Amino acid sequence: MPIRVTIDALLIERGLSVGEFADRVGITPANVAVLKNGRAKAVRFSTLEAICRVLDCQPGEILLWEEE
Repeated sequence: MPIRVTIDALLIERGLSVGEFADRVGITPANVAVLKNGRAKAVRFSTLEAICRVLDCQPGEILLWEEE
């Protein structure tokens, strides 16, 4: 998939565990795994907003486009 999610690196930089991140965002750890592993088909803007709030970042720091 040409869109890559970089949550892993941001979690490490922020010192957050997957569980703590999931709690703060309001999603399950299983859904965090779906995002991290590139299996997500869509992300709601409300979820993206919560992710950006928790990680103190911009959407472009989370989602990267890569040519196949």
